[in-house]
Amino acid sequence: MVFKRRDRRSILRVIVDFLYPRGGWTRAFHYVKHRVRRLPDSPERIARGIWAGVFTTFTPFYGLHFIVALMIARVMQGNYLASLMATFFGNPLTYVPIGVVSLKTGHFLLGTEFEDHHHRSFAGKFIDAGDALKDNFCALFTGSEMDWHGLRIFFDEVFYPYMVGGVIPGIVTATICYYLSVPILKAYQKRRKGVIKAKLEALKKKAAAKADAARKAD
Repeated sequence: MVFKRRDRRSILRVIVDFLYPRGGWTRAFHYVKHRVRRLPDSPERIARGIWAGVFTTFTPFYGLHFIVALMIARVMQGNYLASLMATFFGNPLTYVPIGVVSLKTGHFLLGTEFEDHHHRSFAGKFIDAGDALKDNFCALFTGSEMDWHGLRIFFDEVFYPYMVGGVIPGIVTATICYYLSVPILKAYQKRRKGVIKAKLEALKKKAAAKADAARKAD
């Protein structure tokens, strides 16, 4: 395969690279920012894609963020690639604060109680829910007894409050990112067009100079 890595990474290396990319999160952020700015689309469409990606990070659909971002970008007529890259807003450094804010907001809106000590096992609750889903799926083929009690608790205490509470901070954060992105993208694209135009003019002058030199030589 053309794009196959020559040095196969171990599972541990993959996990480490996800939690802390080579070069650090600062370098990864600048890379994503560079790629978003160079997308061949209008600033407004790119910004709508960014809105979709950032908002998606405030939803509890972990593992499906790319799909959710694409769906929202489609509805908003935003740039698909921008929406995918904007999901980088949710990363191991921001998932916990995003989750805590969403959960607190959700419990407040639903009138339920939010206990701070539950933060410690925030990621573990999603892992446990995934394990419960896997066990119940396997039970379909093994004849084991299904147990939905843990999933019901997860849905009531985490998933549903997260889904409800993530809407407001998600809209606010995504809208801020949208209005910050549009003028930056416009300025970058204007400057880039100027650079390209200057290069074309330089090439034209160089070609004209070569043509004049050829005529004089004849």
